[in-house]
Formats: sequence, structure tokens, C-alpha cells
Amino acid sequence: MSQLTKFNLATVSKAPDDDPVIARRTKLIAAIDEQAKVLAAVKDGGEYRVEARKVSKSGAGEREVVKHAKIVRPWFFEKDNGWYVHCRYGSRVLNLHGKSNAIFVEKLDQVADVLVALRAATKDGEFDKAIAMTMRSVAKAS
Repeated sequence: MSQLTKFNLATVSKAPDDDPVIARRTKLIAAIDEQAKVLAAVKDGGEYRVEARKVSKSGAGEREVVKHAKIVRPWFFEKDNGWYVHCRYGSRVLNLHGKSNAIFVEKLDQVADVLVALRAATKDGEFDKAIAMTMRSVAKAS
């Protein structure tokens, strides 16, 4: 113990650096920004893909990382002579105001405005309660 006496000893516990609510907002904002890229790809007549990595075994039985293109599914779809836009947290659709789970617009060009509004609402914390409820339902299902 004599080796440690020349140092200042203290008792401390490390608090988490990130607030979980802010981390959830950041995750949702990143997903909404990605949907803006999906919308641009759909307008151009294509699909938006991201590079994903997967660990698999080679023929010799060794583990290796394989890169492949993953298609990002859009949160918007055409129905009833217009477009519906969901807001998702992971694979779950969030309730927007009570029981509603989608926003209806008449034209595909208006989806961009909806995404901007969803991003602003997320930044202002309007979806914090919906995300928390979604996370509770996932925890109960597990």
C-alpha cells in the first residue's frame, strides 16, 4: 500500500456522459435525415442503399467481415390518391398525436415538408413520450 500513498486517492462514480433522451432524439433525427435521402432516390426512380457489414464464415471456417448494399425502406407509401408518411423509431411506428400514426399528403413533393416538420418536432422533444412508450412496449414483448 505504500506505493499508492504518494497519490491523491478519491472515491467517485462515473455518471453516463449522454442523456438517454437526447440520444434517442439524435437517433430519430438521423433516421429522418436518411429518409430525406430515400425520398430523393424515389423521386429519381431508384432505391436508396447504404453499405452494411456482416460477419460470416469463409470456406476455411474463418470469420470475415463482408460488405453488402442494404436497401433502406421508405417510411412513406402511396394510398388513397395520396401519400402516407409514418415516423418510425427502429422498426416501430410512433403514434403522432394520440391514436394517429401517419400523416397524409396529396403529392410526393409534400413528403419533404413532412420530413422537415418531423425533424423539427423531434428536436423540440415532441416525440419523447411516444418513443418512451414504444420502448416500454418492446421491453414488455421481450
